[in-house]
Amino acid sequence: MKPVFTPEEMKQIDAEAHAKAGIDTLIERAGFALARRALFLLGGTYGKRVIVFAGNGNNGQDGRVAGRILGQRGVRVATVEVSQAPESLPECDLVIDAAFGTGFHGRFHAPRLTPGTKVLAADLPSGLDGNTGIANGYILTADTTVTFGAYKPGLLLNDGLLNSGDIELAPIGLEEVAPDAWQPTIHLVEDSDVCTLLADRPRNGHKWNAPLYVLAGSRQMPGAASFVAEGAYRAGAGMVRLAIPGFEGTPTASLEAVYREIPALNFADRVLEDIGRSKAMVIGPGLGVNTEQDYQIKRLIASAAIPIVIDADAVAALGTVEEAERILAGRRAHAVITPHDGEYTRLVGSRPGADRIAAAANLAKKLRVTVLLKGPTTVVADHSGKVLIVASGSQNLSTAGTGDVLAGVTGAFLARGLTPFFAAALAAHVHGKASRLGWRDAMTASELPVLVAKVLHEIKGERSYPRYFSHE
Repeated sequence: MKPVFTPEEMKQIDAEAHAKAGIDTLIERAGFALARRALFLLGGTYGKRVIVFAGNGNNGQDGRVAGRILGQRGVRVATVEVSQAPESLPECDLVIDAAFGTGFHGRFHAPRLTPGTKVLAADLPSGLDGNTGIANGYILTADTTVTFGAYKPGLLLNDGLLNSGDIELAPIGLEEVAPDAWQPTIHLVEDSDVCTLLADRPRNGHKWNAPLYVLAGSRQMPGAASFVAEGAYRAGAGMVRLAIPGFEGTPTASLEAVYREIPALNFADRVLEDIGRSKAMVIGPGLGVNTEQDYQIKRLIASAAIPIVIDADAVAALGTVEEAERILAGRRAHAVITPHDGEYTRLVGSRPGADRIAAAANLAKKLRVTVLLKGPTTVVADHSGKVLIVASGSQNLSTAGTGDVLAGVTGAFLARGLTPFFAAALAAHVHGKASRLGWRDAMTASELPVLVAKVLHEIKGERSYPRYFSHE
């Protein structure tokens, strides 16, 4: 996991680092990292023209150092000060955006560029809010952003996600010279975390090592149950026991799932009797919403003594945040709640707002659960204040049923023994990566579970399988 620091935290880190290592040393390191990436974007030096768009702060100094290094390599470099910037910059091959850094406040109007000009941002695109990623005004869209020391939330959220381009993390020694301030509570999830935290199935294992109970679907929406079950199996669940309230006839949701017959009404007691061997539970997708069913869902959430994923219609059943707090207070096992913005708004009474990290963290603290706040960037928070950011998703997830698959993957990871915090975050990461393998703008939820399995196989590889050799 890579650390993510807010602008306020970076200010403390920079102050300690400047006092110990000297500001000039750190600026030289940052400028060198910028220059190296600039050379890559330029594809050479002969005849290349670069404009350094520089402010008065440290970011401007980083850009000037990069310009000096590029000039020594034969690049024609010009520096344009922010205070003297024209409406449009002269034609060039690359603009190094070093106008403002994480401490920017106010409104920014960047100069216009000739179409096709590449942009390299120093630390984060100028004009972005370092906490929320909201752009106030017109900013330059970067092809690449070189960020120093650690990621910043603004790179990964809202407008930052769309305007930062490829993000390169350039270590400049901050963690070594400022260890007292280097105490991250926010991290970005990576592939390596899946390898480290998600244990392989044991060689001598069996299906009851990771059993999952799923309460999902309805007569009107049986597909939701299929997406949850398939997502869970493809994420390593050994057994999925699937209950669809009032479902009659031949089930078609999943060939592997073991179906449990439960009534359309008053099903809570039946389910509580039935979950004994399960290690986790998913409740909500496709159940529908009505007063009697909401009552049954609330009973299950309050009484089920295993980790539980509360998704979709189960989130709606919780009602207001005050009611949810009462229901969840008596639970004997952890819970993950997975709202999208609309569900969050109905639960809390207001939208998540620009600061999505604070929105998820505050809800997690109030309900004492793990909150997975869905969005272009997913934010996972636990009640202790720790946050994991997942930025692996794609536009392919904006289609019906993909959230049901995510619920199944999260449930499977819980059943496999991960804590709710890591189960939710790793599930969102794998789920997001899987979406990138589907047909662009045409992937369906039914295709996603197999892609989840493909991602897990590629990340974890075949390292757990023994090899056999023969000598002839």
